[in-house]
Amino acid sequence: MDVHPAGPATARRRASVVHVVLPNDIDDPAAPSGGNTYDRRLCRGLAAAGWRVHEHAVPGGWPRPDATARAGLARVLAALPDGAVVLLDGLVASAAPQALTPQARRLRLVVVVHLPLEHDAEGAALAAAVAVVTTSGWTRRRLLDRYALPAGRVHVAPPGVDPAPPAPGTPAGGRLLCVAAVAPHKGHDVLVEALAVVADLTWQCVCVGALTRDPGFVAALRRRAAGHGLTGRVRLVGPRTGAALDAAYAAADLLVLASRRETYGMVVTEALARGIPVLGTAAGGLPEALGRAPDGAYPGLLVPPDDPAALAGALRRWLGDPGLRGRLRRAARDRRGTLDGWPATVAATVAVLAEAAA
Repeated sequence: MDVHPAGPATARRRASVVHVVLPNDIDDPAAPSGGNTYDRRLCRGLAAAGWRVHEHAVPGGWPRPDATARAGLARVLAALPDGAVVLLDGLVASAAPQALTPQARRLRLVVVVHLPLEHDAEGAALAAAVAVVTTSGWTRRRLLDRYALPAGRVHVAPPGVDPAPPAPGTPAGGRLLCVAAVAPHKGHDVLVEALAVVADLTWQCVCVGALTRDPGFVAALRRRAAGHGLTGRVRLVGPRTGAALDAAYAAADLLVLASRRETYGMVVTEALARGIPVLGTAAGGLPEALGRAPDGAYPGLLVPPDDPAALAGALRRWLGDPGLRGRLRRAARDRRGTLDGWPATVAATVAVLAEAAA
């Protein structure tokens, strides 16, 4: 699919051209993800900034492609004109260096790394790129620590966030929301164990996110919740997008994210854009997304990953201390004004692409 800039002002400019290689599920409403949202917003933003964007959605089970998927990627790259600027989603690029390396001299390859795969294939793929874009400073440092990449070729373009009305919240703070695909790395099992410890308190937890990534994990999670007597209090409602996701945030008092690993955590800034405090883990780039209010106050609480007791302790503090809830809510609302929108993400990426094209 081609995306073209709109409006007479952009039409008068000579549009630069970028080919964007994406996973085939980029627009699948049943499998929304931060990476897919980032890619889609970036494509739209590049088009609005005057770039002619050619999208190439590549079928395959990325980031674990079979031979057919790798061959399909190789055909897409081989068909591009010499000197083309190519922006590749890291889930595709980092899993198939065999397709990238032969084209590295002919094409200007730029890889967007949402989630480091941390294996030798990724290192070979990134070495074939003229530039790498990461979604957090933590991810950039991680890649530089692991691979022999020149620091000047690895850049940061954090996700943006759209302005949103403040969520009203409830006095007791018992409406908990988790927005994440239900899969082991998001730590829903840790969350359920922590919620079991505070079952004596009043709360409800709604888990929004795809239920198809790991059906075995989802089934085990349901059994775990039932075993703790939490059926009905912990609700796995599946993916939500658009107005339905907005409604879930509007009804929430606290975003809870028990991730074992997280490169940034776009749902953190989505919550903060609504003035909703965050209880998360200090995993990867999540503290970076949480940030601080202008006065230095944290708009949430961080606990170690994979630690149900610590998460339960933080939940008990939130639910049992009105003063703490008030402080965190004020900090979250103050943090709203410091959040960058998607134009900042696009501008950072445009700078990288322009340099790659030079």
